[in-house]
Amino acid sequence: MPIALPVTIYSYTVTDGPNKKIIYPQIIYMQNEIFKREINQAIVEKNQELIDQQIDQIPSNVEEMIGTYDIKNNQRQVLSFAFSNYTYYHQAAHGLTIIKSLTFDLEKENTCELKDLFKTDSDYIQKLSSLIEKQIKQRDIPLINDFTGITPNQDFYIADKTIVIYFQLYELTPYVFGFPMFPISLYDIQDIINEDGPLGRLMTNN
Repeated sequence: MPIALPVTIYSYTVTDGPNKKIIYPQIIYMQNEIFKREINQAIVEKNQELIDQQIDQIPSNVEEMIGTYDIKNNQRQVLSFAFSNYTYYHQAAHGLTIIKSLTFDLEKENTCELKDLFKTDSDYIQKLSSLIEKQIKQRDIPLINDFTGITPNQDFYIADKTIVIYFQLYELTPYVFGFPMFPISLYDIQDIINEDGPLGRLMTNN
């Protein structure tokens, strides 16, 4: 298997006054120019989605908005980003942050949904939910709602040999807890992983 080099990424910044700044990534080179444009457009649209969600969430003036991102994985032709948007509203007790993510399979040239990472006949929802429920008990995580399992389109990102399932603020835990993040080792779910997909590629040792 040929070595797949990391993708070259450049950060762009959009500002609207001193208190509103969005930093987002763009790929500056890829052999398939069409797919490169599709990825970059998806990134722009995801950041705009976060902005729109923040503005629509509370009918109040936005005093500060900061958008940033993290590259969670950029190896073996698996590219995974997490985007965050912090917004403070006029006279609010505190700001509100939303996190969303995008994962791309650069080998197959598509955007990955959670179901794409697992075998078609596997009950990945039940398996991941069971592992998350175990972590909730082990880590003594306080809940505001009973955990009933993940959804088919649950938020996630990939980081090396780990998939991280996460929930938004107030969705599962009190605000003070922060974002409920559940890292799951690929070795704990290797029986249901799609071997021809991104996780299967990251599991290999060569």
